[in-house]
This record gives sequence, C-alpha cells and structure tokens, in this order.
Amino acid sequence: MTPAVLNVDQVAALLGISRWKVYDLIRSRELASFTVGRCRRISESALDAYISLRTEQEAA
Repeated sequence: MTPAVLNVDQVAALLGISRWKVYDLIRSRELASFTVGRCRRISESALDAYISLRTEQEAA
C-alpha cells in the first residue's frame, strides 16, 4: 500500500524514471506538488491524475 503523500524518490521509483525527470514534470506543472518545509511532496491523487492524463494522451 502506498502512502497518501509521496516524496520525489518514491514517485521516480513508481514511474521508473529518474528523480530529475520528476523535478522536470513538477517545474513544467505536469505533476502537481507542494512543499513541507524544504521537502517536495506529491499527493497520490496528483500522481493518479498525471498517469490518467498521459494514458489519455497516448491513446489519442
């Protein structure tokens, strides 16, 4: 079971991409995130929304 909030390394591992690519997705606003102190966090719902969007784009 994944936690409701993930860090960048966890998202990278789940998507099979580098942590730098996760930061690129955050910078381009393709993947929503927020900070807690100095730590970047991604909600499970934001990750699901990103995956759904990419899946729809690939299917079109």
